[in-house]
Amino acid sequence: MSLNRAVRRGMTAAAALSATAALCLFVPSSAAAGPSAVELPPPGAGFDYQIGGAYTPPQGVRIVSRDLGATPARGLYNLCYINAFQVQPGAEREWDADLLLRDASGDVVYDDDWDEAVLDIRTAAKRERIAAKVNRWIDSCADKGFQAVEPDNYDTYTRFPDHLKASQAKAFVSLLSAHAHDKGLAIAQKNTPDLAADREETGLDFAVAEECGEWDECDMYADAFGDRVLVVEYSAKGLEKACAGWGDRLSVVRRDVGVAPEGASGHLRRTC
Repeated sequence: MSLNRAVRRGMTAAAALSATAALCLFVPSSAAAGPSAVELPPPGAGFDYQIGGAYTPPQGVRIVSRDLGATPARGLYNLCYINAFQVQPGAEREWDADLLLRDASGDVVYDDDWDEAVLDIRTAAKRERIAAKVNRWIDSCADKGFQAVEPDNYDTYTRFPDHLKASQAKAFVSLLSAHAHDKGLAIAQKNTPDLAADREETGLDFAVAEECGEWDECDMYADAFGDRVLVVEYSAKGLEKACAGWGDRLSVVRRDVGVAPEGASGHLRRTC
């Protein structure tokens, strides 16, 4: 699992939703339109990031992100985390060999920080084939009762500029957006602030922004997605900056880098 970008950047540069509250509905853009509206996360609501292991959400939490293998938290707004642009460690054989990105020598390209093979999204034909597999995970998210999907590693192209382009990442995530909307799910933009302004083109509905306080990027997400930005910080400094600038508007939480579940070694959770 590609848990977060805190280590990567360091190494390389809810209470239930009120029955009386109005649902936040969004009709997808034409770039990724589905047959029906999707429900968006409530703006500024309490948020917990549980992709490293599920546990009982703390009091006041209304939005939770959990891994595809977990069960949604009853009565809350649930995001379903999937690793969409890279391969889980050791899972290369689950993919057709030609769908793994290769360098000029024919060797598979890896994100070494996470030991994850990178998927080859450079052609439309390969994007379609990769999306067919990832979309089955999205189907599972919908079947389990999640309200949204969080496809990770949209920013893979920034780490491998000799191989991948932003335009390819946008084309691929647009396929996922269209399918998510067809299944009645909202879809989050994960990180990648440089592409936030392209949200209408890609069909992305809201953002999950790791360390936008730490790196002074929260404004880029808010400009594109308004109040529907879920901020995850991994340091005291990042939390302080995110809370000072955005705590009254965005959903902000600090987690430990390993996003360990409550009761596990290293678990940390703080809010504004």
